[in-house]
Amino acid sequence: MNQSSKAQDRTLGVWFQDIQQGRIKLPRFQRFEAWDRGRIASFLNTIINNLPVGVTLALEVAGVEQFESRYIATSEPKSTGPVTQHLLDGQQRLTAFWRSVHNNYEWETFFVYLPQLDRGESKSGTDAEIRCVPRWVNKNQLRMPLWVEGPAKCLERGLLPVSLLRPEDISHEVDEWVNAAAKPLKPLPTEPDAFAKLDAFNETKERIKREVTILRERVKFFNLPYLSLPAETNKDVALQVFINMNTNSKPLSLYDIIVAEVENVAEKSLHALEASLTDKCPTASRFGNVSDLILSTSALLQEKLPNTRGMIDMDKKQLVANWPKLERGLERMASFLEGQRIFDETRLPTNAVLAVIAAAYELIPDNGDYLAKAEKLLRRYLWSAFFTDRYENTAASRAFADFKAIKALLKNPGFTELEESTVPALNRAEFPLADVDSLMAAGWPKAAGIEARAILAVTTYLGAIDFADHKTATYDSIQKREYHHIFPDALLSEVEIPSYLALNCALITWKTNRMIGRKDPLEYLQERVQWADESVVRARLKSHLISFDLLSKAHYANLDGASLKQKLTEDFNGFLRDRAKLVVAAMASLTAGNSPSLETLWSAHLANINTDKVEA
Repeated sequence: MNQSSKAQDRTLGVWFQDIQQGRIKLPRFQRFEAWDRGRIASFLNTIINNLPVGVTLALEVAGVEQFESRYIATSEPKSTGPVTQHLLDGQQRLTAFWRSVHNNYEWETFFVYLPQLDRGESKSGTDAEIRCVPRWVNKNQLRMPLWVEGPAKCLERGLLPVSLLRPEDISHEVDEWVNAAAKPLKPLPTEPDAFAKLDAFNETKERIKREVTILRERVKFFNLPYLSLPAETNKDVALQVFINMNTNSKPLSLYDIIVAEVENVAEKSLHALEASLTDKCPTASRFGNVSDLILSTSALLQEKLPNTRGMIDMDKKQLVANWPKLERGLERMASFLEGQRIFDETRLPTNAVLAVIAAAYELIPDNGDYLAKAEKLLRRYLWSAFFTDRYENTAASRAFADFKAIKALLKNPGFTELEESTVPALNRAEFPLADVDSLMAAGWPKAAGIEARAILAVTTYLGAIDFADHKTATYDSIQKREYHHIFPDALLSEVEIPSYLALNCALITWKTNRMIGRKDPLEYLQERVQWADESVVRARLKSHLISFDLLSKAHYANLDGASLKQKLTEDFNGFLRDRAKLVVAAMASLTAGNSPSLETLWSAHLANINTDKVEA
């Protein structure tokens, strides 16, 4: 290419005018806004202090645009002229500038702080700087400090709205703001020395206006240089330069790069496809980042590892060709997980299973006997992934191996139960299921522990009736619940017994205050949720695989020291072991692909307890 790599100067005033008139657009493969308020403020500080900034990159447009394009956020012009440039690098900077000077961010307003205008008791610093004032939601309304929209209160704090620095003719707007801001300073005609005070007042107004004018000139003529590629540059070259140039404070993600590659080879917008997928299957996003699900599932559909290397190696045309399979797979994956009463990413023991299940649905019909057989295999795989250490390490390569084995089985509708052990996650010799002792040691399920979350997943599968309102666990109801101890933390901490264990956790709603303190477990829970009669209490505990009888015997009112520790240790360990046995029984059924019921589990458990008593 016969071109110079020397950057060309362009002031923000010219950038602003070009954006305003629709001459500059973004190719659609560009990611959307990514800067947070900290980065926005940092860039605006660079401008008002007239510091150097890195170059942008533009592709010249002569006639027909090479890429489908869109306008910078909130900048769509009322009347459009010919597009002259596609912005390849610099979107975040110019978007931040455009939106801040138009004050159209939903969650924040930006101001310039000038200490020389601050009339507060304690000034902050000696240099001009950008200040961000956030908004928040209260009672379903967007709120912000009352003074933000009052020019006089802003000026009292030494704050000028960044919107006054918009590089176009807004002299009337500036005059209005200055007059409103200075109005409380205007002397009354009846005041002593009114004329002298009026002169001082007018000088103050002029001083404020001079400060605004200085900042406006600084912004308008601030240099944001750019490199440009000529209009005849090939699309693949432009895309490669785009990828190479985007190495700023928020560099391109793998997904951003694949978006660009898809645009190049298939002339499709992956952003648009993703938006369509999210509209058709909104529940998929409950289980993780949709772009990650797209890449990992697409990799498996092409029999590539669901990791960075595999995603880069994917055939991008094939990714687009596979899109109907991908949409169908993710939709059915989300429905399958809901059927197993796993409701969201927060409660998901491991996300390694998501792409495997979604990609496997390529080979599973929508109905018929084979659907039931295939989904039984998926249930075995899902719960085995939760209750073995299969995905504790090297999850991507193991997910790939499991998927290949599952795919081989699904291609043969006559596969037998014996053949299912060819799926590594179902090979009990290599990956045995958890036992009572390991479950008793599992940590708090709010953290990202596979086994701990698996224990919680068993209880939600079985209904996990809320202690407070008697509602069965659903996606909506579970969002209002919290992770709470069965044996109170205050009680166990008194004798230094660890309380943050999965088997000591229930996901329930508290109705009363949290300052109840050291209580016996059953009394503690009763006060927290205002229970009714014993039969109701038993039913609710039962759905969480918790024994009412064991809790009802756990009394410590008159104990302390060694006697408290001995009895509490015995009771707590007995409670954990009892609940672990119930979880193991449920686990055994689920990992066999079955659907256990509360009644069956409790009946077998009580029978085993009675047998143990007789033998003893």
